[in-house]
Amino acid sequence: MASGARATSRAARSDLPRANLISTGRSVKRAGGLHTLYISPLKALAVDIARNLETPVAEMGLPIKIETRTGDTPVSRRQRQRRYPPDILLTTPEQLALLLSSDDAPFLFSSLKRIVLDELHALVTSKRGDLLSLGLARLWRLAPELRAIGLSATVAEPEQLARFLVPQHPGKQDAADVVIAGGAAPPIVEMLDTRERLPWAGHTARHALGEIYELIRQNKTTLVFVNTRSQAEMLFQDLWRMNDDGLAIALHHGSLDVAQRRKVEDAMAAGRLRGVVCTSSLDLGVDWGDVDLVINIGAPKGSSRLMQRIGRANHRFDEASRAVLVPANRFEVLECRVAIDAIAENAQDTPPLRSGALDVLAQHVLGCACGEPFLADELYEEVLTSAPYAALTRADFDDIVDFVATGGYALKTYERFARIKQDKQGRWRVANPRVRQSYRLNVGTIVEETMLKVRLVRSRAGGTGSTGALGRGGRVLGEIEEVFIEGLVVGDTFVFGGEVVRYEALVEDQVYVSRANDKDAKVPSYMGGKFPLSTYLAERVRKLLDDRRAWNALPDQVHEWLSLQKDFSRVPAVRELLVETFPRGNKHYLVCYPFEGRLAHQTLGMLLTRRMERARTRPLGFIANEYALAIWGLGDLSFLIRHGQFDLDALFNPDMLGDDLEAWLAESALMKRTFRNCAIISGLIARRHTGEEKSRRQVLFSTDLVYDVLRKHQADHVLLRAARADAATGLLDLRRIGDMLTRIQGRITHRELEHVSPLAVPVMLEIGRESVYGEASDELLAEAADELVKEAMS
Repeated sequence: MASGARATSRAARSDLPRANLISTGRSVKRAGGLHTLYISPLKALAVDIARNLETPVAEMGLPIKIETRTGDTPVSRRQRQRRYPPDILLTTPEQLALLLSSDDAPFLFSSLKRIVLDELHALVTSKRGDLLSLGLARLWRLAPELRAIGLSATVAEPEQLARFLVPQHPGKQDAADVVIAGGAAPPIVEMLDTRERLPWAGHTARHALGEIYELIRQNKTTLVFVNTRSQAEMLFQDLWRMNDDGLAIALHHGSLDVAQRRKVEDAMAAGRLRGVVCTSSLDLGVDWGDVDLVINIGAPKGSSRLMQRIGRANHRFDEASRAVLVPANRFEVLECRVAIDAIAENAQDTPPLRSGALDVLAQHVLGCACGEPFLADELYEEVLTSAPYAALTRADFDDIVDFVATGGYALKTYERFARIKQDKQGRWRVANPRVRQSYRLNVGTIVEETMLKVRLVRSRAGGTGSTGALGRGGRVLGEIEEVFIEGLVVGDTFVFGGEVVRYEALVEDQVYVSRANDKDAKVPSYMGGKFPLSTYLAERVRKLLDDRRAWNALPDQVHEWLSLQKDFSRVPAVRELLVETFPRGNKHYLVCYPFEGRLAHQTLGMLLTRRMERARTRPLGFIANEYALAIWGLGDLSFLIRHGQFDLDALFNPDMLGDDLEAWLAESALMKRTFRNCAIISGLIARRHTGEEKSRRQVLFSTDLVYDVLRKHQADHVLLRAARADAATGLLDLRRIGDMLTRIQGRITHRELEHVSPLAVPVMLEIGRESVYGEASDELLAEAADELVKEAMS
């Protein structure tokens, strides 16, 4: 495994061109068959690496065939690759799973000698990594001479990830050799000290638009990263409106049509663009040496993620990458400051190697049966060689096989859940060809909202949206979530693909739009691209707040804000939880500052309000951001705490993760949503069928029905266990909450205030603004901020 400041795809490039050659004296020739497999987490990265490999291979006249295989690859080429494999195949985890599920997998992979896993940290910390690890376990059996190479520039604990690259054996911690590269020029990272008034809340950084545009204008090529796709659309529109210099600025995110994405990537590689507004779709390893500046809009949420983005600039070993961080609000200034310090120390915060998910294992078991029949004992031994599943018990494995074969005890009377069956030799095989076809249509672990194609057409006659014929056909702009379109009526406008478009009609899975020019356009509210604040950066933010001398390095506006908080209330210490209570209007508020990220705070808010209901404080609601949590209600919390009628130590007792959590989960829709994802990944519910895709409503109905049946008749069903594990580590962030509750025991400081404090202003501004978009949102936010700030300063 190679790790280090520039341990990126170039390491693969230096090794691969000569990999599939054998010496014949004065010349070389192909050895035949697939020799090297390259796995990337991003389609764009695989395409970029192929481009970088093909050039030197062609220049040297080497007889090496290089091809890519992604979801964008034509079916005819994919079929040809199975019959006549190239020497080097660049692909993704999902395509590897598909290839392994074919009955000719032994033929295809028997000659395999090398597998290169690029951006390893991004692969192994999710369910995609679980699927990939199971694919590796199968490859080690099909190609015993296979050697795996992992590449990453941002790994917190490379020794842990090195286990992923070699077969595991019982009782041992087998690991690949770790090579750490050094000597690269340290990055130059700065934070924009804006000349404008720094917002108290919000995520758009619209206050700094002029300064962002000026940075693009001053540099040859700039990548502008944002954290969500909707932000990318909005920022691109804003920059385009002020682009008086006619700079070539493009947009890139995962929902755009593949042709448009490739067009942007090719123009970027050719140096024809001055700027690209993008999301995590370009986070990793794409090798553009002419990018001389990276701008990160908003807080980075993790030092390793930020380091990946910074690495897109001056992608050369001997040149320093340059980056500018643009915080969107005052709390984000703190996060940007500690992220810059972490990068200076080369401190990483990638998560540790995870335990394999059971729903992914179910998908893999079905995939194995699609390829060739298997014996349960042999497959179990094979799965144990995968690092995430090395501790898998035989009981859990047998439950998974039974689940794939029958659906489980509560579902075995339904024939459609019986997807594999045993033959007379005890081997498991697919029950019928439809199962194999369904698996190949639904393989993968990424579950997104139902997407609809957005097609640009001419507007209806008269522009009223109610009369005239609608032109069909038209250029495909990309895809958008079904749930967003359901909220529109004909004539509504929104921003997509960098254009303001008008909603004309929804016909089957096609959204027809026409060009519009509307300043009040709505913005697509994409589900993808939202990152949680890392535990590591959260800890550093708490330390920064506790170190008064460190405030001197902060912008004047933020230094003044913290000083006002210190004088008016208190700035929390590292291991302390500050709780403020105050009246406002006809309600009473409790604001606390755990600094544990939005996911953890949302769960905490749910649990705290349940406890407050039992204490008869009459809570009405709560709001959470990455740094704080605010709860409001009718009960006078300051009075109750002052007279000993409401105990904060009892409110924040760790026992809330017991009965309170169980009761809440039993009532909430969260577990149903988590179960739905597990059911889709495991293959219990097929989202796609031949020639059609289930609508969102059909999937909801199917999974909710199954969830209710299992909860009632088989509470220990393997999918319910998988959903609970997902909720604990993902949507609920239970471990983080538990650590926080333990840390603050005996260290809760209460401040009874007459009105809102300076530190509480940002989270108070979050109340009731989720459904407001665009410039209207910023204007309303500014008005509310003025009112709250005036109150806080009084």
